Amino acid sequence: METLSFLTEAQVREIQRTYGTPVFVYDQRTLETYARNALAFPNAYGLTVRYAMKASPNAAILRIFNRLGIHIDASSAYEALRAMRAGVPADHIQITAQQLPHNLGELLDAGVLFNACSIHQLREYGKLRPGGSVSVRINPGLGSGHSNRTNVGGPSASFGIWHEYMDQIFDVQREFGLHITRMHTHIGSGSDPEVWNKCAQMSLDIAVKFPEVQSVSLGGGFKVGRMKDEVSTDLQAVGQKIAQDFEDVYKKHGRKFHLEIEPGTYLVANAAALVCSVIDIVDTGANGFTFIKVDSGMTEVTRPSLYGAQHPIVVVPVTEESRGTCDYLVAGHCCESGDVLTPEPGNPEGLLPRTLTEAKIGDPMVVGGAGAYCASMSTKNYNSFPEAPEVLVETNGNIKLIRQRQTLEQMLHLEL
Repeated sequence: METLSFLTEAQVREIQRTYGTPVFVYDQRTLETYARNALAFPNAYGLTVRYAMKASPNAAILRIFNRLGIHIDASSAYEALRAMRAGVPADHIQITAQQLPHNLGELLDAGVLFNACSIHQLREYGKLRPGGSVSVRINPGLGSGHSNRTNVGGPSASFGIWHEYMDQIFDVQREFGLHITRMHTHIGSGSDPEVWNKCAQMSLDIAVKFPEVQSVSLGGGFKVGRMKDEVSTDLQAVGQKIAQDFEDVYKKHGRKFHLEIEPGTYLVANAAALVCSVIDIVDTGANGFTFIKVDSGMTEVTRPSLYGAQHPIVVVPVTEESRGTCDYLVAGHCCESGDVLTPEPGNPEGLLPRTLTEAKIGDPMVVGGAGAYCASMSTKNYNSFPEAPEVLVETNGNIKLIRQRQTLEQMLHLEL
């Protein structure tokens, strides 16, 4: 059975009583540990770590990372504005977006950096900033996501400028007198150092074709194991191979490239948990299943329904007592057959019971590994459930509210 990570059973009960459920709980100590690990990533000629804030954009998290020296990767104009509102300096933010920012000129005026993800975006930047310095995102032709839904490189991905269209980039560059000083790639490389090495080599082979490029970003995709049997990325092992690749480029081409990485999941996935409550227990007969129903689900954690993703789950008895175990499926509170927190691994259509502590109605349940792409990527307000609050366990042990629970009035205030 899974065990709690940074929370104690007493804390879980206290959080349930104080804040109600469901509620996201972040741990500052864990956030800072992963941040320092990322900042220690081996490099040959300098390093910038950008947090992919789409993973979890709460201002409290952004401020923690900002204080430690981590910059921001924003996926939209709105994320850039949100980061600045949280106190992140504009020149520490780079936008890499599918949708061209409607206010790109204003953001550039403020000092935000821009990474052009298509020929159209590069041309629009040139119109706004002729003679300006810019980054380009290249699709190097390789992808390594665990499914097409997470693959951000290769021919099946729309992200970036296809690597065979370099001539078009240079045409736009000459048209507007642009200086391409940064290059970006991202393929979702996982935990295998050899895959990262291949990604780095492909990216560097392209980067040397840009005479003014000084910085090369390899994006994110550092896998973190949420479950005990899942492998996490060893940043030192990956980084050492990449640092050697950068040194080899200097020896061959005389170019010293600054390295950027953009972790999202790595920094926050295991730094948060979702505390919910058991609201019902039902079964489907002798040859069926026993279900725990909780007051959460895809309204907070969509990954199991989307990908068949696995999250550790722990039942915490509402009172201190010894109980046995039982095999359960865990169902969410949405009127949706796909709202299941215990799918078969990698198969959102399948089901796989978990052996959990015997559950009773009213018990808190903790869904671990909920820091990345949970609060930020949930099916918010489906069935008109309000958004869950978020709290932070500070390094001194205090528990601080960092986002209030949404009310029905707040949910409806834009309706006419």
